This record gives sequence, structure tokens and C-alpha cells, in this order.
Amino acid sequence: MAAQSISFFFRHVLKHPYVIPTIIYPRKATKLPPIMSAAEIRTLIDGVKNIKHRTIIMLLYSTGMRLGEVAALKIADIDSKNMRIKVVLGKGAKDRFTILSEQVLLELRAYYIIYRPKEYLFNGYTPGKPLSMRMIQHSVQNALIRLGLDSKNYSVHTIRHSFATHLVDNGTDLHTVKELLGHSSLQTTMLYMHLTAKRTQGIVNPYDALPKDNNPDNQPSF
Repeated sequence: MAAQSISFFFRHVLKHPYVIPTIIYPRKATKLPPIMSAAEIRTLIDGVKNIKHRTIIMLLYSTGMRLGEVAALKIADIDSKNMRIKVVLGKGAKDRFTILSEQVLLELRAYYIIYRPKEYLFNGYTPGKPLSMRMIQHSVQNALIRLGLDSKNYSVHTIRHSFATHLVDNGTDLHTVKELLGHSSLQTTMLYMHLTAKRTQGIVNPYDALPKDNNPDNQPSF
């Protein structure tokens, strides 16, 4: 409040610009979230034997949907003809489409035969109600701990970050990733440029590009 008052005084009374020093309003730290490697994702999926829980994890990773979006997913939202899933009223109350994996579709059909869900793909304990987000978090977190994958503070949301980062790794453009994730701003999606490992793999380090030592034995040149 004091910093804003000082800023107002400078701009409107003294007619000078005023930049609030960071000692008063320190800049918010930007911390990159952890991501799982493709091998870790495979370990997680293969390590979950309950078909319902495994199908949920497969959907989380193959679609990039948020926790609440998977919990609220309805059978009618799965468009197998066009191999896509409609996310209804995602974050910001916006609908969008995300991709559907052929392998995951086979798993979904096997899951359907066993569980016979009605409206929501993943039913909760109460008939006609979706599975709670807490139950999904609990099952995923238990699997991460049991498989020894929790040491890097992985969570359900880590799977979404991993989906996006692996898309960028595989050459998907940021605008497409933005639409699949349902981001309102491309700036948010730019995060995954910092997380991808392949972005820097082809860079030649300037030190390695320096001229080679023409006198490797350190002998005098005269």
C-alpha cells in the first residue's frame, strides 16, 4: 500500500515515472515444475493393475486433461470416430477438444465392458455421480509411492505437465499444445519450452566452437 502511494505521488504530483523497487515488492519466483520421463510414465501405467485406476492414468497422460476434467468426463464426450475427446466447461468455463489415443481407446472399451458406466465414464460410490477428484488423487499418489516415483514431488498435475512437455519434445508446435491444454494465453504454454530437453540437444556450446589449440604440447612457438 505504501509503495503504491509513493508511486502515485511520483507519477501524478511530481510527474516523474516511479518503479517500485523489488525490495518493497519482490518479484515472484518462477519455479519450473517437475516432469516425468517417458520411462517413468510407462512404469506408472504398467505398475497399476486395477483397470479403472490404470485407465484414469492413461487418460490423464494421453489427453493432458486436468484432474477435474477427467473426473467429470462423460461417455458422450468420447468421439472415437474423430479420435478426440470433448472437454466440457474446462477451466475458464470453456469447451475444447483434446486428442484420443488409439491404444487408450482399446483400454477404455475393455474398461467399459467390466464396469458398465452409465453417464459419467468413471462412476463414484453414489449412482449417477462422478468419481471424486480426491479418490483419483489418492489412487495416483498411492501408485507413485508404491512404485518409488514420488521422490521428486510428483502429483496428478505432473502427468499433465509431462504430456505437454513430451508433445513439445516430439515436435508439436506451441499453438497446438496451447489448444489441447486449454490455456487462455500462449505465455502460459511457453513454460514447456523451458522443460523440454530436446530443445538444447542440438546446440553447439560456444566453448566447444573455439579454435583448437595449435600447440597442444604447450611448446614455445619460436
